[in-house]
Amino acid sequence: MLIKLNEVKARTGLSRSSIYAYIDKGLFPAQIKLGERSVAWLDSEIESWVNSKINARDAKNDENFINKMGGKK
Repeated sequence: MLIKLNEVKARTGLSRSSIYAYIDKGLFPAQIKLGERSVAWLDSEIESWVNSKINARDAKNDENFINKMGGKK
């Protein structure tokens, strides 16, 4: 399913300028050109990106917990 910019912004919490800056740096899924002045994103790619951010946060939290308990990961 394709989603438009406003939906991408709502799902990610990012601004338009941040989305395009991340795309330019290869840190965010690229848009799909639908027409001369129309783009959209794949829903599954945006969902994967959001999930990767959640997983990174959880991994960091796990690492912090292990460190606080005196163990090593």
